[in-house]
Amino acid sequence: MGQSFEGSDKVLFVNKSVAQPWECDVMGHMTTRFYVAKFDDASYHLLHQVFGWSISDRESCGLGWADVRHVIEYKAEVSAGELLEIRARLKKIGKKSFTALYEMIDCSSGEVAATLEAVCVHFDLNARRAIAIPGAMRARAGKFLED
Repeated sequence: MGQSFEGSDKVLFVNKSVAQPWECDVMGHMTTRFYVAKFDDASYHLLHQVFGWSISDRESCGLGWADVRHVIEYKAEVSAGELLEIRARLKKIGKKSFTALYEMIDCSSGEVAATLEAVCVHFDLNARRAIAIPGAMRARAGKFLED
């Protein structure tokens, strides 16, 4: 995960935010719970851009997604007021899951503040189990898949 996203044509710009003072801990930097929240917000943008998924899929069909694995690396401190951008790449699509790589960028310095590798499964919300990603979604997502 150490490589930069720069120059890749498969990068999605999925979310922008600001580190709020109330998101910082007693040591003056953004606390872990808010890194996860910002990556989580970005994941919904990725689901929409890559798979075409929206909340109406949950409401009409009872289909959604569930994160099953996260690996986070904290690379630089984020302080209150920092402007952040999260970029994502689709690394792998399996039968029922996908793997995405996210970078949290400090917009002022251009420095990578954190990375997240996430595995997410397509999920039947009523049966509470992983299900296959439909062919149409897989085809749409294929154009975002890294080589």
